[in-house]
Amino acid sequence: MAIRNTNFKETKTHEVTVDVVIMTIVENELKVLLVKRANEPFKGRWSIPGGFIRLSENLDEAALRVLKEKTNVQNIYLEQLYTFGDPLRYPNSRVITCAYFALLRAEDIYLQIKNKEEVSDVQWHSISNLPPLAFDHKEIIEYSLKRTRERLELCPIAFQLLPKKFTLTELQRSYELILKVKLDKRNFRKKMLSQNILKELNEFTKTNSKRPAQLYSFDTITLDSKRGHFFS
Repeated sequence: MAIRNTNFKETKTHEVTVDVVIMTIVENELKVLLVKRANEPFKGRWSIPGGFIRLSENLDEAALRVLKEKTNVQNIYLEQLYTFGDPLRYPNSRVITCAYFALLRAEDIYLQIKNKEEVSDVQWHSISNLPPLAFDHKEIIEYSLKRTRERLELCPIAFQLLPKKFTLTELQRSYELILKVKLDKRNFRKKMLSQNILKELNEFTKTNSKRPAQLYSFDTITLDSKRGHFFS
């Protein structure tokens, strides 16, 4: 077995952080919320919103606090994703992070820099065209996308990304953006309608250039039974 060269001094203590991956659909793209770091390490690079936990708070409380402090995002449901503890993930220190993730509608989030001493900018970035990231945050984002795709096979989590009223085309597009595949229109609609999770509304899109499309919403009763405890 090869011996790993850690290149740092052995210490008896470690610190714990929380990092939060939030994804949404903006301008027909799947995007992730990133902040630009104002301090070292990795000053000027983009990263997932996160920070160190306080002795007085649990992990969930810490995740919600740092998200509010750095981006002004609050009152959202987060799910624990995974714990990342590679010894080399943080320069010159032993830091373990507990990652969280969520899917949200972009219009439900008002972005604002709350702590300019730590964050110089906050923006949505395309999952398929990420800037250079700090730490192991590219790995964390990839893992969260993998988990989202797995969830999508089990329950209709795309409802978190859509407006309350949507077309079947919009629903299919959300699946295609997450799965990164082109789906057959006829088969997709047949499958979604057969699950009895959609409510057909007596409303149509308003447009002058195309044929109006029927609007749908998710049936919250059947949706709750299918999604389990994934999102509240």
